[in-house]
Amino acid sequence: MINDKIIIKNAQENNLKNIDLELPKNKLIIITGVSGSGKSSLAFDVIYNEGRRRYVDSLSNYARQFLGGTAKPAVDSIEGLSPAIAIDQKTTSNNPRSTVGTITEIYDFYRLLFARIGIPYCPNHNIQISSQTITQIINQIYNWKENSKLQIFAPLVSEKKGTFKKEISELKKEGFLRIRVNDEILHLDQIKELSAHKKYTIDILIDRVILNIENRSRIYESLSLATKYADGLVSVENLTEKTEELYSLKLGCKHGDFSMPKIEPKLFSFNSPLGACSKCNGLGFIQQVTWEKMVDPEKTILEGGIKYFGDKLSGLTWEKFVTLFKEYDIPLNKKLKDFSEEEQKIILEGSDKPISYKITSKSHTIRKYDYIEGLATMIERLNLETTSDFARSYYKQFFATSICDKCKGSRLNEHTLAIKINHKNIYDVTTLSIEEANKWISGLHLSEQELKIVSLVISEIKSRFNFLINVGLSYLTLNRMANTLSGGESQRIRLASQLGSKLTGVIYVLDEPSIGLHQRDNERLINTLKEIRDLGNTVIVVEHDEEMMLESDYLIDIGPDAGIYGGKVVAFGKPIEVAKKDTHTGNFLSGKDQILIPNKRRKIKFQNYLEIYGAKANNLKNINVKIPLKQFVVISGVSGSGKSTLVNEIIYKRIHNLISHGNHFDVPGECSAIKGTENIDKIVRVSQDPIGKTPRSNPVTYTGVFTDIRELFANTNDAKIKGFNSGRFSFNVKGGRCEKCQGDGILKIPMHFLPDVYVKCDECNGKRYNEETLQIRFKEKNIADILDMSVEEANQFFKNQPKISRKLKYLKDVGLDYIKLGHSSTLLSGGEAQRVKLATHLQKKATGKTLYILDEPTTGLHHHDIKKLLDVLNQIVDQGDSILIIEHNLDVIKVADYIIDLGPEGGVKGGKIVAKGTPEEIIKSKESATGKYLKYILK
Repeated sequence: MINDKIIIKNAQENNLKNIDLELPKNKLIIITGVSGSGKSSLAFDVIYNEGRRRYVDSLSNYARQFLGGTAKPAVDSIEGLSPAIAIDQKTTSNNPRSTVGTITEIYDFYRLLFARIGIPYCPNHNIQISSQTITQIINQIYNWKENSKLQIFAPLVSEKKGTFKKEISELKKEGFLRIRVNDEILHLDQIKELSAHKKYTIDILIDRVILNIENRSRIYESLSLATKYADGLVSVENLTEKTEELYSLKLGCKHGDFSMPKIEPKLFSFNSPLGACSKCNGLGFIQQVTWEKMVDPEKTILEGGIKYFGDKLSGLTWEKFVTLFKEYDIPLNKKLKDFSEEEQKIILEGSDKPISYKITSKSHTIRKYDYIEGLATMIERLNLETTSDFARSYYKQFFATSICDKCKGSRLNEHTLAIKINHKNIYDVTTLSIEEANKWISGLHLSEQELKIVSLVISEIKSRFNFLINVGLSYLTLNRMANTLSGGESQRIRLASQLGSKLTGVIYVLDEPSIGLHQRDNERLINTLKEIRDLGNTVIVVEHDEEMMLESDYLIDIGPDAGIYGGKVVAFGKPIEVAKKDTHTGNFLSGKDQILIPNKRRKIKFQNYLEIYGAKANNLKNINVKIPLKQFVVISGVSGSGKSTLVNEIIYKRIHNLISHGNHFDVPGECSAIKGTENIDKIVRVSQDPIGKTPRSNPVTYTGVFTDIRELFANTNDAKIKGFNSGRFSFNVKGGRCEKCQGDGILKIPMHFLPDVYVKCDECNGKRYNEETLQIRFKEKNIADILDMSVEEANQFFKNQPKISRKLKYLKDVGLDYIKLGHSSTLLSGGEAQRVKLATHLQKKATGKTLYILDEPTTGLHHHDIKKLLDVLNQIVDQGDSILIIEHNLDVIKVADYIIDLGPEGGVKGGKIVAKGTPEEIIKSKESATGKYLKYILK
């Protein structure tokens, strides 16, 4: 029956070789195969894209222009296709305002919960807030500086859409003259019609008055009038002191020093002006000038250690700072790394008292007596004042990101944080792990009335918590920024939300959801996928995990190899049937092909080592970690145990800052000290981030091979005769490239509500270069022919060119022999991008003092590819350099020289070292979850 199957006929997308395939519906289907074999092309580019395209095409033209279309994949037909939902690794938001709480929508329910039953407390006296009187408000105002200029407003509208014709007309009748619309004072007779689609904040200007004793009665009357028109609210702006305070007759501290606006869900949003911190605008962090960015610690001031001045110690600004240095006895010949915190503060923030100084110009000398602003204050001011992009780019080098000192990273203002439930404000609750937050909300003691109001809200929150716990994310906090999540964490969050939606009859397509998941939590993920299947859905997963393959209903193996050597279905059926086939996957499942345990492990020597003391960033529990160098070291542990914090935030950033000698600075994770850095002169982090952001970037441009190839073409006789240099053979600059497509080889044609169409450039026929450039040949091949070669083909072609063949060999060694030299970087998988970077670093001569850091390098790699990767990593160690890897894959862990296992759990229950040593020593630990699973494969 067609209703029981998805029937694919002649799929040719990317490297797929005319695939015909039948997939059973309502099953858990795993698509596997070596990296680059065509798995994602089949799952996402064919099945998902066609399902999405059919759904979007069923909508009106008006709706399609907002959704964006999808081009029809290269497939003759797909029958039995249902609507499709993709949950891939590339959907993690880079918006700094996006958090786990917002993307799961739990934060929206929190806002509603706190708005309905939250109790406001005065932050100054920690007492419950009650309503204020006009007398209390006027007493607070008279604490301001005498003769201040005041403007008294009645808040009428806050962040709402509309034309407000009726309200404005009523105000005219009442005799009011002016209103404030979005911070602009307007005369009522001059107001043009407001847009119905724009949000407005409108305040009635009640009075403009000088703050003195004579005007007390007038101010009292104005306040009373404002509260009458604004439902108990009044806003008073002090033009002299440039401040504005909102007061309420309904909510205010009895001591008269704190008042609350109207409590509504919008007040708890850090994306709304009502709730956001005024300093960081709801981001939780600010950009400010820092000491580390400003100075070269190894130099003195006279040697140019302050980067803003450098060695040009002259000019009006320098003269002012010389006066500052003399006033506070700041030495000019002491290394900046030895400056005390007090000395640093004076240089950055300036004087805390007026100082007499002189400024000499060409014509005369001016003597002044005033405060001298510090370097940080001055640069931050200049950055705001300048209109020059060049100047702003120059000032940017002195800025670093730091936690907002006003809201302490909470993103919210004092009014929002003053509202509590069971002595916790909304930020306190978002800092709890999901497991702890679930306990908190389950343990709330509410009155019968409160329970009646929020019972449905609590039920929705608990339901979402349970889904997140079921997919192994109990350690996450709701305030965790979305852009810090791994691809696997992001997928599992979306997976949890889909589970909550309880849709049926849908095709779910996932891309390696097991990424970042410890073996211990794998079972829960598999059960979640089966639960979605049992609702009546088809679940298609691109995956390499052995346990997930064995638990699937149907397994499809794409191969036999990668790139041009792949794109075929080499095996399909139940896992037990695939295991009998002579394919890379079949041999792996049957045990014929294994990653062998080393016969003899490298001897651990602590003569060369890194030692981290007092690591306590994020959830790390003030731990001391000793890492042997010139070894293959793995940092393991359950998800959320602190691995990435230790390796990426502390070790990498601290050593990178040290080695760059102040030329680069990232705020590192907190630790007391780090020793052994003299054993490292270079640190390389090999991530899975793309190697380029444009289609023109490719493996040969990134590795530098293309420079050598272009020089080879430039040295041919024909090129010399025509005067072509190596730049002529670059598709990134004018001259040799095709100008119609600007070296892309394709043209993008916008189609409004239909998907954009990409067509081969009709001028260069997709070759990227103009005709004159293509006439130059080396061994009968032009430059476009070279870019169309695979690494394997090019390695043979250039075998007599040692400089080129050596670099290509490294690409082959890391298992990328199948990719074409001109393959666009935007089309490389994360695993492929990582291996291109490895190949680039392998070209450089081993120093014996290089530390390579890799974060889950097995992501996207088949067992067959992992073997190749391990060969390369062991080659690095054998040459005398050091490898430090974060990893969950047991095949990688079992071959490591030394393991540091963190845990015992994730989040607040993690951050400790539960075991360390060789794999044989780890399996003896009763506390180590890694050791428990490692034990089975070491036997």
